[in-house]
Amino acid sequence: MGTSNGSFLDQRLDADALPLAVGDFLMLAAVLTIGFINHNGVDQIFDDPTGWILTLVPFLLGWGIFGVLIGAYSAGAAETAKASIPLTIRGWIPGAILGLGLRASPLFEGGFAWIFAAVILATGMLALVAWRWLFFKIIG
Repeated sequence: MGTSNGSFLDQRLDADALPLAVGDFLMLAAVLTIGFINHNGVDQIFDDPTGWILTLVPFLLGWGIFGVLIGAYSAGAAETAKASIPLTIRGWIPGAILGLGLRASPLFEGGFAWIFAAVILATGMLALVAWRWLFFKIIG
């Protein structure tokens, strides 16, 4: 009757979704890097790589946790855009909120601003949805 953690994760992680995971994390890293460059200049990536990485971590962590919990890397998500994109949206919203919360905490720099919350929610979602749509257009 009861389920173990292994079966819970087995239902949410499928090897066929690995290309989606790689693309998701690359797209989010790209969006966040573009924002970092727009605010700090490209030289800051090389002058302060730790600051750049710490800009990425809260949101990649948030997406990683909620993407898995929601099932964005499940067998169904790896089959069609129709299944994958809604899972992506449902995972990104709490993932971004967790990222924003981490950014507002003493653990990370950046603080919280409503405009940034709106921008990261929208641009992150757009990047993830566009990537997944393109992925399924290409692979058929």
